[in-house]
Amino acid sequence: MRVFDPAGLLSVTALGAGDPATHHAAQSVAGGGAGVPLRELALVGLTAAAVTYLLTSLVRVFAIRVGAVAVPRVRDVHVIPTPRLGGLGMFAGMVAAIALAANLPALTRGFAYTSDMSAVIVSGTVIVLVGVIDDRWGLDALTKFVGQLTAAGVLVIMGVSWYLLYVPFADIGTVVLDPLQAGLLTVAVTVATINAVNFIDGLDGLAAGLGLIAALAICMFSLGLLHDQGGDVSYYPPALISTVLAGACLGFLPHNFSPARIFMGDSGAMLIGLMLSAASTSASGRIAMNAYGPADVFTLLSPLILVAAVVFVPMLDMLMAVVRRTRAGVGFYTPDKMHLHHRLVELGHSQRRVALIIYLWVGVLAFSAAASTLFPISVVAPMFGAGLVVALLVTMAPRLKRRLAEFRTRGLADRADASAAGTPR
Repeated sequence: MRVFDPAGLLSVTALGAGDPATHHAAQSVAGGGAGVPLRELALVGLTAAAVTYLLTSLVRVFAIRVGAVAVPRVRDVHVIPTPRLGGLGMFAGMVAAIALAANLPALTRGFAYTSDMSAVIVSGTVIVLVGVIDDRWGLDALTKFVGQLTAAGVLVIMGVSWYLLYVPFADIGTVVLDPLQAGLLTVAVTVATINAVNFIDGLDGLAAGLGLIAALAICMFSLGLLHDQGGDVSYYPPALISTVLAGACLGFLPHNFSPARIFMGDSGAMLIGLMLSAASTSASGRIAMNAYGPADVFTLLSPLILVAAVVFVPMLDMLMAVVRRTRAGVGFYTPDKMHLHHRLVELGHSQRRVALIIYLWVGVLAFSAAASTLFPISVVAPMFGAGLVVALLVTMAPRLKRRLAEFRTRGLADRADASAAGTPR
């Protein structure tokens, strides 16, 4: 198990990865790498946030003019017509941030060794176009699914695949997948992640907040990879992808948190799912067996574990929806008002509190999974347990308050009855 060393990370960063005069020093310290460019990544993330925030206001006006407006339905929680197409602003912010990164001396080398960033832009364009058409005119489930497969296929064709997989049982160890196996696994993970995020996008600020949390967790894991490899520039793509996604979600949240002024629509929700999958897939391809011993199972499995952690809540909601609708004799894609966020509202939480509660659950799972690759399990496990307890108590707070109120009312009534029974007539 590798242990995070903040001092080591900062010492490599302090060498000034973007300064040619110090590049040779960085190589000598980092074993041929170019340092961990934290400041440059932060600048890229803030650029994505700023551009997304500014352009989303223009997208809102455009959406109203072209009629891409969500009219409230029985199953919806919003009560006034709200424009869609927020994914356009998010994608524009991501593209602007990636363009900036490509021109920063500290980050541009990360574009030279892999095609991951190009794959992200092309596949993102495909999924956003599909989402825009659906947001404006509507698409049937099969057509939308084909669009998702196409976007996932673009990732595979352009070289972003789960080609390295660790199997922890039967003494199998690390398996190098052939192109077909890698492609099928990548498409399956990508489409599942896209639909998981899309399924839970039914509450103001929910998908954007979950995207921000998940992207930060993947970025945390990716920076650990960068640090372990001495800042090897071929390890930049997953950190860059997760950083620009986090920035775009952060810039969109002020427009989308309850009460929302604009929805991201399918163009945004599917984009978040695609980018989360792309970042995790890109990270998986950077783990080398010569960097980790065969006993380091958790680290080798961490990309898959991280994917499972960040989409666990929406995946669970999606699975429950499929089972529920199948048992009811309707198509699994048939909308209803029994999603997780609907149930939490019925439990007594406000829309804002529901979003924050789901943030909490996903944050506990995602950051625990990411932290476990940087810190000893003996440190992470107690924090994970405490986080689960806090999340459970916060979730059940309305029911606990009602029961406490009922207990107090019953106690007062019993005392009143006892007092009345003891009063002489």
